Amino acid sequence: MATLIYLAGPDVFWPNALELGMAKKQLCQQYGFEGLFPLDNDLDIASLPPYQAGLAIYQANIALMNRCDLIIANMTPFRGPSMDVGTAFEMGYITAQNKPLWGYTLDGRLYSDRVEGIETDADGFTIEAFDMADNLMMVGALQQQGGLLTEARENTFDNHLSVFEQLLQQIHKSR
Repeated sequence: MATLIYLAGPDVFWPNALELGMAKKQLCQQYGFEGLFPLDNDLDIASLPPYQAGLAIYQANIALMNRCDLIIANMTPFRGPSMDVGTAFEMGYITAQNKPLWGYTLDGRLYSDRVEGIETDADGFTIEAFDMADNLMMVGALQQQGGLLTEARENTFDNHLSVFEQLLQQIHKSR
């Protein structure tokens, strides 16, 4: 039976989300894995109010994560200087289950450099400056549970697939 990999990240928000998910799943197959993409859920939410639809998606994604053997998280900054908050939750959920956690980002800068390289923000709050690609809790989980691949590349479809495949190669070699 193939190792099941949950494919976390803001990829579901891309205009071509299904195409990106399918391409990642095909790459997983090439390395003997089976990718589980959040949009694989067969949900009929059209008749649900938005709040109920959101809860249905949450429960379906939890079910997918419970089935998986490990997770690969796209940590490329999304809608700000840091990774997608839903992906951060998924990484924490998997870490709590002691399942392997792997991640990648196409932003080669340190988190502190993405937040304008200042020590405090406009409200006086301290900016993390630990020479890490994102929040120390996310990078710490990756360090303990698997690994992080950082590549300074343009945030494009092809670059995501290229770096994702590099990470699959690392995972394949580590097994």
